Amino acid sequence: MSGVGLRRSLLLAGVLATLASAPGAHAAITPGCPGTPSASGVPELPGPALRLGINPAGPAGALGAPEPAAPDRPVQTLGALARLRPGHAPFALRLNRLFWSEGKAAIRRFQVLSNRYTHRNYLVELQVRYHPTPAQEGDIAGFERFVREVVDRFGSNPRVIALQVTNEVNLTFSPDSSDGAYRGAREALVQGVIAAKEEARRRHFGQLTVGFNWAYRGLPSDDQSFWSFLRDHGGPRFQRALDWVGLDAYPGTFFPPVEPPGGERDGIVNALSSLRECWMPSAGIGRSVPIHVEETGYPTGPGRAEDRQVLAAQTLVNAVNDFRATYGVSDLRWFDLRDHNSSSSNFQRHYGLLNDDYTPKPAFEVFRGLVAELTARPSGRVRVAVRVRGRGATLTGRDLGLVRRVDWYLGRRLLTRTDGRPFALRVPRGRAAARLFARAVLADGRLTGVHRSGRIGAGSAAIHP
Repeated sequence: MSGVGLRRSLLLAGVLATLASAPGAHAAITPGCPGTPSASGVPELPGPALRLGINPAGPAGALGAPEPAAPDRPVQTLGALARLRPGHAPFALRLNRLFWSEGKAAIRRFQVLSNRYTHRNYLVELQVRYHPTPAQEGDIAGFERFVREVVDRFGSNPRVIALQVTNEVNLTFSPDSSDGAYRGAREALVQGVIAAKEEARRRHFGQLTVGFNWAYRGLPSDDQSFWSFLRDHGGPRFQRALDWVGLDAYPGTFFPPVEPPGGERDGIVNALSSLRECWMPSAGIGRSVPIHVEETGYPTGPGRAEDRQVLAAQTLVNAVNDFRATYGVSDLRWFDLRDHNSSSSNFQRHYGLLNDDYTPKPAFEVFRGLVAELTARPSGRVRVAVRVRGRGATLTGRDLGLVRRVDWYLGRRLLTRTDGRPFALRVPRGRAAARLFARAVLADGRLTGVHRSGRIGAGSAAIHP
């Protein structure tokens, strides 16, 4: 175990001891899924390149009372994003805080934002928040209708690639930042994911993936009831609807509050290992479902030096990249492009790589260099096809080596996923004749769509990005 890992283990033990002895504390604290405490000795397996991105600007949630954010400047935002984007390679923008409570007004506002970015060839994903009004709280059917409307409004745009349904439902104490503070949030997560995927399949929005996120707290805290709810109330229907699981992890910022410089590497391994090796399996979510690091970052602000943000950016991004195949990570989004309020005394308003007047901090160029270094360049049209013979189908083609996973659909129903060669399917007898669709995830993180489709027993189906 590294020195940092040892310090981390001692820190966790000390925090647990303090909590256990505190007045009103539970007699015993369930350790749950403590995860691997140190990156030392964890294998760095080779794998597909990460698909990188960033939260581009705007208001964001925080623990405690909300504060007004400095106004966005679209021209400066687009200029900064253009400097970050690695040529014509995929670069994703995560748009957060699409609140159900704001209804159609929020949808219209986010349509303007998403069009602004996708017209310039950025990929976009949306954080679709539960965040109900008092009258809406607990109305799960109403939230499902809202989610389906979001899919209908945004899914026809081929560059809108993902919906994160709800936000940090495992956190129950921060209504501004996390949906877990509201009644019915767990059920909203389960039913919202199912509704989003059903609607995307019905409308044949093959590029639109659906997931949810989990907030890492850096302690062996007991989130078992959260994951057990997903298992017991979601079951196979929820698991089939799920394309990815998101991780929000800010080692050294919130949980635990103290992390030595460079210790963020151990923190990321702890978060990824506990999620992949314990929490996801406990909910019946298999290895073929990738992890998205939906949020990670490090703030400046009072008492937090800018060179510390530089070191954190280098450590966090490189750690996720190093262990991407070890823990099945496909995507990373940095939080955030710019500060929400650079004059605030609250460090939560200082996560940006830019100040709120759009002047860059030193970490901006560091993150730009990391994106350029780690992003895979597109290889043009991908030559793969689905060959259908009898009741079987096989993915073939010159570029088969670029494919990481294939999802097989018969009509609108997901039959199975194959995440290794041979990418083959055998349709059981008794299935009614229906169109066969194949969706592949490429090694650089891109999704294919269906170009042509065939029926079982005749023809072939060519797919392209």
